[in-house]
Amino acid sequence: MSSTQEEALQIFRDSKALLQGHFLLRSGLHSGHFFQCAQVCQYMDKVTRLIELLKPKLKAYPCDTVMAPAIGGLVVGQEVARQLGVRFVFAEKENDRLVLRRNFTFRPGERVLIAEDVVTRGGRVQECLDILKAHGAEAVAVATLVDRSGGQAKFTAPFVSLLELTFPTYAADCLPPELAKLPVTKPGS
Repeated sequence: MSSTQEEALQIFRDSKALLQGHFLLRSGLHSGHFFQCAQVCQYMDKVTRLIELLKPKLKAYPCDTVMAPAIGGLVVGQEVARQLGVRFVFAEKENDRLVLRRNFTFRPGERVLIAEDVVTRGGRVQECLDILKAHGAEAVAVATLVDRSGGQAKFTAPFVSLLELTFPTYAADCLPPELAKLPVTKPGS
């Protein structure tokens, strides 16, 4: 692990975004780790530093605008846009689908970087890509603080992450002994 990744991981630990123990996940599976990026997003100094660590990976993808899916990507997207010195817009849910509201628009060919806090399956990122395509804008890349997809998330634009975190999960009847002896916590999502 690089020193950049080690620093990012320590920021997540210090802000209690990355926890160890025995967790019952929303999926019903159990894990020895739980990650909640919203915990780190409470502290703008930490978000600023995480984006500073991510920014060198974004140099290859110049953009005019940063777009983020609400709610998870808002803080991250706004800070990416601030550090890049570009416009920031966001998509928000309407009838459980992301849409552009608030009179946000894109110029044809506008270069847009999609920013997200965490990608697990990539559904909200894909919805942002679909919005950009429908408006004639160009998705130059997808950037996230954490890729939890285990390499499974694939997009039509390059995918850049600061960290890749994949933790094993277990069915209740298949817990490893060291996890089974810990009290279970249900942290929520």
